[in-house]
Amino acid sequence: MPIASPEIYNEMLDRAKAGKFAYPAINVTSTQTLHAALRGFAEAESDGIVQISTGGAEFLGGQYKKDMVTGAVGLAELAHVVAGKYPVNIALHTDHCPKDKLDGYVRPLLKISQERVTKGQNPLFQSHMWDGSAETLADNLDIAQELLAEAVKAKIILEVEITPTGGEEDGVTHEINDKLYTTVDDALRTAEALGLGDKGRYLLAASFGNVHGVYKPGNVVLRPELLRDLQDGVGAKYGKQDPFFFVFHGGSGSTEQEIRTALENGVVKMNLDTDTQYAFTRPIADHMFRNYDGVLKVDGEVGNKKTYDPRSWGKLAEAGMAERVTKACADLRSTGTKLK
Repeated sequence: MPIASPEIYNEMLDRAKAGKFAYPAINVTSTQTLHAALRGFAEAESDGIVQISTGGAEFLGGQYKKDMVTGAVGLAELAHVVAGKYPVNIALHTDHCPKDKLDGYVRPLLKISQERVTKGQNPLFQSHMWDGSAETLADNLDIAQELLAEAVKAKIILEVEITPTGGEEDGVTHEINDKLYTTVDDALRTAEALGLGDKGRYLLAASFGNVHGVYKPGNVVLRPELLRDLQDGVGAKYGKQDPFFFVFHGGSGSTEQEIRTALENGVVKMNLDTDTQYAFTRPIADHMFRNYDGVLKVDGEVGNKKTYDPRSWGKLAEAGMAERVTKACADLRSTGTKLK
């Protein structure tokens, strides 16, 4: 199947919310991690989301120029070519983009998709994220309104983060404290500014104690039941049951019960990066340790080309990451739910 059309992506999200499951959103930084994500979704028979952060896009742009737009466009174009070989629908998404990077990342990408749509094509990406969590909520929502209007022109869904996620993501850091919990008032202000679908579709990354990365038990207190308060508080005012489509950030290392509660309360997308990074790197480290004398020309020897050929350890890395993606699908109950 090809990269999801806007119509298919909308159907994916609607089915997830109705079925109380969510799609893993897998960060990729290379063609190989892209294939690992696609393979994992295919093996789980789950549609899914592949996403590129600003740091990932900069890395993909090459270390000579480090151009984020080039990196994101290059991998997205490849995904449009290779995804057809996998029997699942895949949506392409750009992850966290703070205010100082909008002009160098999301806004140019929106223009590219607008031009494609004008020509009768599908957008290059299916959704983009605006991370205004470092701004005041008023400024955050002002920018979100502008971006949502531009996204509508490109048939793209906007993801907004209205309050902070703790930890560090591509250089943006938030402390782990009480600010990591979205209030009903925050959600009401969001609905007033962005509507509930009437001004354009958006996904909401609300905070319920989320932290990027993996921490030891006790360091992070997740309260996914908070999402029910947000749904009910806004729903009561607007006469609309469960109005939000939520995103679970900082999902790596979450417990099964935390994930289940989040799914019951409207989460349709959960980001995974830290766990899949480790799943990709761990087999490489194992290969290097097991084949030390082969991958290095130790003491003047010639080594073993079969062990330092990137394909030898790259295949192991792809398999390891793909396995972690299939586990994520099982955790989020998306296994076997692919659109026919």
